[in-house]
Amino acid sequence: MDLLRTAANPWGQDVLVGIGWDLVWLAVIGAAAFVVLHTVVVRVRGGARLDTAPHPDEVPPDQRVERHSASARAFHWIMSLSMFGLLITAFVPVLGWEFAWVELHWISGMLLLAAVVYHVIHAIGWQDFWSMWMGPSDVKDSVTELKAAMLPGSDPGHRTGKYPADHKLYHHMAATASIVAIATGLLMMVRIDTPFWTRNPYLLSDGMWGVMYVLHGLSGVALIGLVVAHVYFAVRPEKRWLTWSMVRGWITREKYHAHFDPTRWKVDGDERVESGTGGALASAAPQAPRDEG
Repeated sequence: MDLLRTAANPWGQDVLVGIGWDLVWLAVIGAAAFVVLHTVVVRVRGGARLDTAPHPDEVPPDQRVERHSASARAFHWIMSLSMFGLLITAFVPVLGWEFAWVELHWISGMLLLAAVVYHVIHAIGWQDFWSMWMGPSDVKDSVTELKAAMLPGSDPGHRTGKYPADHKLYHHMAATASIVAIATGLLMMVRIDTPFWTRNPYLLSDGMWGVMYVLHGLSGVALIGLVVAHVYFAVRPEKRWLTWSMVRGWITREKYHAHFDPTRWKVDGDERVESGTGGALASAAPQAPRDEG
């Protein structure tokens, strides 16, 4: 298996030029194997109940709980568009489909950069910035959620904050891979002509350029697996109500109380909050929420 690719520079030195294409196929095969394995395990262990969102006409406004603001949804779909554009233009040419992919690739990258910059500013200024960071309570939740992911319905009483531990962990992995891809991609753009500058292939040494190529390729391979996993769970029967919330922006109040702990995710106008150990529901004054995306 070729993990890295090398080539001779003009001085006859072997330098890195990127990851081996076998890594790309390994990522694709691994992602497909995960999807098949998870599907088989869920089916063998009892399957998953279809849990989709009701039609909006069936849910009055007072029974809707906002989960994603319009700006958060716009960021999500713009980032999705740019991510698919990057992966298609990066890896489809490996299959032998020749097209002018370089310009489409860096345009998709600039779109991703703009989306990420907007998201960071929006998260700091208008959202609860720490709501997506892992905390002590998420460690215990992660074990329960991993079990529930493999065995749907194994813990129907488990409730979390607005963002479950698996969502936070995925966010950290995707953010890390995206930042590495963006940083190395911006440096690599110096080697091509764009409307913003004239190419300069001598900014870094051949060895450092090779490191940038490898890091960029590894982040792309990681994003293949992350994107496949994200899309797969988004279309899972038991997760479609969450997917619809990224389209409509809200979930039903029934879903809110069934899946989320009101003490960890307080919503405006909701008077139910779980008490300490008894599980009884008591009254609590409504709190004005921040836009948490």
